[in-house]
Amino acid sequence: MAQKTIATRILDTLNIDYSMHEYEWDEESLDARTVADKVGISARQIFKTLVLYGDKTGVMMACIPGDKELNLKALATVSGNKKVDMVAVKDLQALTGYIRGGVSPLGVKKKYPLYVDASVLKCNPVSISAGRRGLQIFLCGTDMVRACNATVVDLSR
Repeated sequence: MAQKTIATRILDTLNIDYSMHEYEWDEESLDARTVADKVGISARQIFKTLVLYGDKTGVMMACIPGDKELNLKALATVSGNKKVDMVAVKDLQALTGYIRGGVSPLGVKKKYPLYVDASVLKCNPVSISAGRRGLQIFLCGTDMVRACNATVVDLSR
């Protein structure tokens, strides 16, 4: 069995049911579709965690299905910004404690606002990063929202 991570310890504390799924990864194939194939679910069930910067509110995070793109205008509107941009990959670890391909919405270094695409509520299971490359957590979408204290909105296209 995979070693516990900060994300799984948070779920344990909240008594949320989940399962861990390990997979072989490589630097060139960290995209959601590849991960979905490796863990045996559809890309729409993989919720990728993106880190962004808003011109008025600063750092925030968004989780969207792996088969979708983030609607930056929608995120800017719901977060109270005029404009949001992706944070540079080189800044991910300093901001979140995680590296590209292993960013989890749980256990982030600092508590940032988290916005999750509304499709999460109809998805069971969803898969999120466990906080390291090669390890995914499967859990109920509503449990993910509760564990992350996320705001649910339409974010993807």
